Amino acid sequence: MALAETEQRAKRRHPGSGEGKGRSHPKGRQLDDQALTEVQTLLGDQARDRDLLIEFLHLVQDRYGHLSAAHMRALAEEMRLSQTEVYEVATFYAHFDPVKEGEAAPPDLTIRVCDSLTCEMMGAEALMAALHASVEPAKIRVVRAPCMGRCDTAPVAEVGHRHIDHATAEMIAEAIDRDDTHAIIPTYQSYEDYVSSGGYAQLEACRSGALTVDTVLKTLDEAGLRGLGGAGFPSFRKWQFVRSEPAPRYLAINGDEGEPGTFKDRYYLEREPHRFLEGVLIAAWGIEAEKAYIYMRDEYPAVLTILKAEIDKLETEGVVEPGCIILRRGAGAYICGEESAMLESIEGKRGLPRHRPPYAAQVGLFGRPTLIHNVETVTWMPTILDKGAVWFASQGKGSSKGLRSYSVSGRVKEPGVKLAPAGITAKELIEDYCGGMADGHGFKGYLPGGASGGILPASMADIPLDFGPALDKHGCFVGSHAVVILSDQDNIKDVAVNLLKFFEDESCGQCTPCRLGCEKAVKLMSAKTWDQPLLRELSKAMSDASICGLGQAAPNPIRSVMTFFTDEIS
Repeated sequence: MALAETEQRAKRRHPGSGEGKGRSHPKGRQLDDQALTEVQTLLGDQARDRDLLIEFLHLVQDRYGHLSAAHMRALAEEMRLSQTEVYEVATFYAHFDPVKEGEAAPPDLTIRVCDSLTCEMMGAEALMAALHASVEPAKIRVVRAPCMGRCDTAPVAEVGHRHIDHATAEMIAEAIDRDDTHAIIPTYQSYEDYVSSGGYAQLEACRSGALTVDTVLKTLDEAGLRGLGGAGFPSFRKWQFVRSEPAPRYLAINGDEGEPGTFKDRYYLEREPHRFLEGVLIAAWGIEAEKAYIYMRDEYPAVLTILKAEIDKLETEGVVEPGCIILRRGAGAYICGEESAMLESIEGKRGLPRHRPPYAAQVGLFGRPTLIHNVETVTWMPTILDKGAVWFASQGKGSSKGLRSYSVSGRVKEPGVKLAPAGITAKELIEDYCGGMADGHGFKGYLPGGASGGILPASMADIPLDFGPALDKHGCFVGSHAVVILSDQDNIKDVAVNLLKFFEDESCGQCTPCRLGCEKAVKLMSAKTWDQPLLRELSKAMSDASICGLGQAAPNPIRSVMTFFTDEIS
């Protein structure tokens, strides 16, 4: 008996024998050979670098319409990553569709309907209802989506990758019938046309020594060029900070234009991509960047197509070495507009904002000093170097310097990108640039800086729209210069709730004040009467304790309504 018991124990110690209680196969999800072959075919001979994870997830999503568990397992195997790393990135971004075993894959076609503020004002809810009533859910998926950067043509829907402006259910049905689901590439200035009009002359002046770094820095300083993505930090100082750090250095361009009401970057990229690309190369030259990364939001498929083609053209023409400019595609996450979250996303990770310090100028992309610029900021650089600092600075009004691209939407006759002097007022924008208020609408209020910039009444429409104390003292800011005009037919309380729902959906969830604060705020604001003391306390906690600007600025609409529109919440 003793001998038999010893043999049984020995068998249990060796599970590979197939006897006893040991496992006969490895623990966890098993690798599927066919899925591995499919992933290897998609990736081809590309390096399996960790920072390419999001790019590879896009390849799988684009080819198969979703991310199956088998493909994610195969991708983890191919990239030598844990399955957890792949899965947490795939589930972080809204444009990926992870599907577990036993779950149904999404339909082949997805219709996204923008439900951000301007689109909601223009009938997005009615459009959603009409689509749900008219499509077969098994064949077509209809989902809500945040701002698509087309606020001047609201309401907007995206059928596959085809944007429908001023969308109706009938227009969408016609696009589906025609199988018109691909992005429309607009006519834009080609490389040849740009060069023939003097393009890339300023880059050549920099590279040849005709312009020195000190000269360029002085010009940018005197011109008053600032970061035009929201913060408004002087551009020349960014260069100085990064240049003072040891090489290698990187340049990162933030093209994740996700602030509701903002569409100026798309406007320029779909028209003058080479003015932007020359600005990118000038900035890269200025800090002696090893590489320049352009992070572009996935909601701009036409821009992504244009930039890829024109970067290839620059390489073919010998303007840049292959691999000098790297285009990275976002995947549907507003938080990646925050600069450190963008860096995380470029590295192939979840877009979680980093704690600061250290700042990106010291420890940025891949741990190296990184200069971060907005699309419009670098787009101005060739023009300023060509026409001079005095020309640009003199365009502003009062103490403001330069020109600004205001994204104007809402209740005006002629919405769109309005190139106007920095420091212009909302009243002047409406009357002199937008043809006045839309017929039947009386001016009631406006957002001076998109969803996070606060809300002001029409009686305060003479405040200069620029960085600085003019707006700051009212708890507002100009941000990315997205101006949304509200009328007497808009309920300000509903406007504020829409904005907070956006922040609730787009919070990355990393910090409690933002994650739970936005959720709590939406519930309190949806009540018939607002609990104003509690909302003030909540707003202060969010502003003081949130990690990044999303949570810090999210309470601005709440405070604005309680300050300037008290009659609508009593």
